[in-house]
Amino acid sequence: MAGPTLIAHGSEDQKARFLPPMLRGDEVWCQLFSEPGAGSDLASLSTRAVQDGAHWVVNGQKVWCSGGHYADFGILLARSDPKAPKHKGITYFLVDMRTPGIEVRPLRQMNGAAHFTEVFLSDVRVPDAHRVGPLHQGWSCAMTTLLHERMAIGDIDRMFSFDELAAHARAHRDRLDPVLRDELTQLYVWVRSLELLNARVISRLGRGSLAAAESSVMKLAIARILSKSADLGLRLLGPEALLRKGPWQDQWLFAPSMHIAGGTDEIQKNIAGERVLGLPRDPLDPRDVPFELLKRA
Repeated sequence: MAGPTLIAHGSEDQKARFLPPMLRGDEVWCQLFSEPGAGSDLASLSTRAVQDGAHWVVNGQKVWCSGGHYADFGILLARSDPKAPKHKGITYFLVDMRTPGIEVRPLRQMNGAAHFTEVFLSDVRVPDAHRVGPLHQGWSCAMTTLLHERMAIGDIDRMFSFDELAAHARAHRDRLDPVLRDELTQLYVWVRSLELLNARVISRLGRGSLAAAESSVMKLAIARILSKSADLGLRLLGPEALLRKGPWQDQWLFAPSMHIAGGTDEIQKNIAGERVLGLPRDPLDPRDVPFELLKRA
């Protein structure tokens, strides 16, 4: 997600410094976007960046940062102009995760893993040379990142294998009633449809055209597929599904996060509704109100 954003918006010096080690896997990156008060409504973020000469001083808190505890660098969104409307006063930065003032705390999930972290930034100094794109215009950079994030999440091959579920079903034929067979067939249709949509998006990328609403549809689809397949996997297990550990139990506990990560289902439906169906935006959307005048919890 960081690589495509740098290719689209980064300076030549930033591309030369960061892309080769990123491609080799020598440096690992994390995403410092969401906050306790800015998840689905990401533009409501309140982490502040104040310029101090050739550096920016950043203070705030980020959450749900995948791999933050072992990342070398992070892509960071911070509010640089609180007087501007919330989408227009944000700047995009590249942050060395070893910078003084950064504290990373793992977040334990209900499946026992600690994939996510919360990150606290206290007077963290970021060089202006690590600012990506124009000042106060980080939202367009963020949209590039989120577009590629949703496409990555929607890549069915890395998230789910229908062949494994089919083998699981064959191993428990005694529980394959007509209802389960019908649901397995429906799931197969969903999987094949997502694979074809993914191929369409890759083809468009190859022609230099970025997908927009397609990435949101892909994200919606993979979340539905993971939840449905986990449900079927547990039903095929029968009483064994009550065991705490197992591949299908783990997927069932993990699947709800896919309806939230990378933008909630509701956000993706809004995007598809506006960009595909041509539906009007929420008339109460405060996108033109200065951020400092917005009511906040």
